[in-house]
Amino acid sequence: MRNQIKRLFKVIIAHAVGLIGKTNFGGYVFEQVLNIAMKANQLVKHGQTQLLFAVPNQLNRYRAESFSTKEPETLEWLDCLPLNSVLWDIGANVGLYSCYAAKVRNCQVFAFEPSVFNLELLARNIYLNGLTDKIAIIPLPLSDHQAFSTLNMTSMEWGGALSTFGQDYGWDGLKMQKVFQFQTLGLSVDDASQLLCIPQPNYVKIDVDGIEHLILKGGETVLKKVDGVLIEINDDFLAQVEQSNKILLDAGLVLKTKCHSEMFDTPDSFGRGKVWNQIWHRECR
Repeated sequence: MRNQIKRLFKVIIAHAVGLIGKTNFGGYVFEQVLNIAMKANQLVKHGQTQLLFAVPNQLNRYRAESFSTKEPETLEWLDCLPLNSVLWDIGANVGLYSCYAAKVRNCQVFAFEPSVFNLELLARNIYLNGLTDKIAIIPLPLSDHQAFSTLNMTSMEWGGALSTFGQDYGWDGLKMQKVFQFQTLGLSVDDASQLLCIPQPNYVKIDVDGIEHLILKGGETVLKKVDGVLIEINDDFLAQVEQSNKILLDAGLVLKTKCHSEMFDTPDSFGRGKVWNQIWHRECR
């Protein structure tokens, strides 16, 4: 019932915007509303750390409000990174974890995020937190080889997720419901290191909702030199599980733990109870 009311409300708003927006005054009002929304910020406190994030919509407010509870294992992993590490954040979204790593551990972060809807907020969040010299944005998707293909998206919201490059399946291995797509150049992890001369990472975080195993496949050279990897894996997506495990083990890494927040075990988690953040590390050389 609630979803039906929301859909009806969206239809009414869209119709009203279409009518009012045709007038000069209406256009001016909408422009001011949009500008105000894009300037809305929210302070996030986690332990002794404070961060400021842009919150132009409900999704980003949720991301800010759930910062400490949605992926506590990710924050704990970042807390343990050695100071001044090089971190590749693959699937950076709007940069919450990139900003945290740069601020708390003084990491040099390379934030890979291809979504045209997320890039502005990623840049805003980096700037808001005074981290321009610590975080570099790489606006290209990663996969297992270099190619032009489409970034297929299930959302056009600022801060949206569940996108896939070059494939038609999503986080669960099932065919995704696309609402938007565009063609762009994709690279492998090894390409990014060799062709773009991006520094070898000490640590890699991968959360791209579906093609994690393909990204690992394209980074076998880089992975042999990293000290640790945090990667989101869906236990029900068997091809993803098997291929990811093999590549990481072949790279000399060992699975330390896998965990997720309690909120993923609730009926409201949309079936994501089998999705885990796996933490891999290299034992003493």
